[in-house]
Amino acid sequence: MAIRHTPTHSTRHTIGIQHVDQILIGARARGADVDALLQRAGISAALLDAPLSRVTQDQFAALIFALRHRLRDELWGLCSQPVPTGSFAQATRLLIRCRTLGEALTLGLRHYRLLLSDFVPRLHVQQGEATFALVPRVPLTASVAYAQRAFSFLAYGLVSWLVARRVPLLQVDYPHQDERASDAPALFQAPVRFGAGCTGWRFEARWLELPVVQNEQSLEEFLRQAPASLLVKYRDQTSMTERIRRILRRQLADELPSLEAVGKQLAVTPQTLRRRLAEEGQGYRAIKEDLRRDAAIEYLARPELNLVEIAQRLGFSEACTFHRAFKHWTGVAPGEYRTTRLREH
Repeated sequence: MAIRHTPTHSTRHTIGIQHVDQILIGARARGADVDALLQRAGISAALLDAPLSRVTQDQFAALIFALRHRLRDELWGLCSQPVPTGSFAQATRLLIRCRTLGEALTLGLRHYRLLLSDFVPRLHVQQGEATFALVPRVPLTASVAYAQRAFSFLAYGLVSWLVARRVPLLQVDYPHQDERASDAPALFQAPVRFGAGCTGWRFEARWLELPVVQNEQSLEEFLRQAPASLLVKYRDQTSMTERIRRILRRQLADELPSLEAVGKQLAVTPQTLRRRLAEEGQGYRAIKEDLRRDAAIEYLARPELNLVEIAQRLGFSEACTFHRAFKHWTGVAPGEYRTTRLREH
């Protein structure tokens, strides 16, 4: 029986190393010192050779800031023309003066159509549904594809900030399915459709009537952290996925409960639980694995914990079992991950 520990950390979601690799495409093309940029963000360059490895939200946010500063481009050198620094701040100052979300989206997309050369952001409303879409102007290279995914997600985060709530999405659209889109269901907390004509997302048009509630005072605090803060700020804590993660987080040191047992705690049937998770693009087994992986990465950043203690906190009876599981999750042994992670600090 594993020793029970009460976690003191929040076990936040981590970010796949493929996002780090893709966001650096523009920096590499422009001859920037990628190793120096990674070091500023506290990310070991060695992790790029482990395709399953992951980084923390704080590391990825630090990389965004470093890239923006080095390249003077708010889309990090991914497009054929830079988006000048200050463009995002200018847009938000315009949008907080709008009355409704619909007005803000219309104005914001008009603003960015003047700045983006490789794709055009559009809003289309029909039969009670609103569609945000990025229509390509050029062939979809790897850098432009990532720029579109990033712009789509940051636009969604900005929309949610303007109305101070997560706007529920009906569907997220991606033109192609690849490993770089694997985090999309968790990021957007919505089902993802691959093979669509454009990158974008759909939601009920009634949300366009939501009032814009932000103002000059809240804007200044927001701009100090944005756009990196938009990565996680409006993750829906009431979603079924997040509610299950909170339940499981309290029991990580023990054998995790079955889906049926979790359903009893939430007062829902297993069938309803499976359906709700499917609507969020999730599965129960994946939630358990992702939670343990994210917790492991969190604990490995704490030098006061040895590998045996970490294994116990994650519910493994032996350190060797934890070793195998972590290498399966990330492609890197926990000791090696800890060495490369802590070496950057």
